[in-house]
Amino acid sequence: MDSQHFLQEFSVGIIFALIASGFSYTHLSTRGLRNLSPRRIGWAIAYVPVFLWAMIKANLDVAYRVLHPKRPIKPGIVRIRTHLKNPVGKLALANSITLTPGTMTMQIVDDKYYIHWIYVRSEDEEEAGKDIKGSFEKYLKEVFD
Repeated sequence: MDSQHFLQEFSVGIIFALIASGFSYTHLSTRGLRNLSPRRIGWAIAYVPVFLWAMIKANLDVAYRVLHPKRPIKPGIVRIRTHLKNPVGKLALANSITLTPGTMTMQIVDDKYYIHWIYVRSEDEEEAGKDIKGSFEKYLKEVFD
C-alpha cells in the first residue's frame, strides 16, 4: 500500500470516527463534550507513561518469578477499595490493574475490588491497595471524576 493511499484511508477513517462521535457522545457519556477539557486531556496523556512504567515493572517482576528456580509466588485474592466515583473511572482502574501482569481484577462491588495477585505482599486493604493501584487512581480521578 502506498503512502498516498494510506493517508486517504486514514483521513476518511478519522472523518467518519468524528461524525460517529458527534452523533453518539450524548448517549455514551453523561458529561458530553465536557470530557474534552484541556485539563482532563492533559491528565489522560500524563497517565500513559505512568501506566506503561507500571506495566514494565510488573512484567519484569513476573518474568523474575517465572524464571527463578524456586518460583517465588504466593498467589491469593485480596480486597482493595477505590475512591473513584465515576463508573467509567472504576472500569479504567479495573482494566489497568488487569493489564498489569501479576494481577487480575475478578470482581467489582461498589467501591471494592477483588484482585487475584501473583504474590500477596499484604492482605491489609490499604497496604494491598497502595501496591496494586500504585498511582493509577490519582491520575484516573483527575480524568474521570
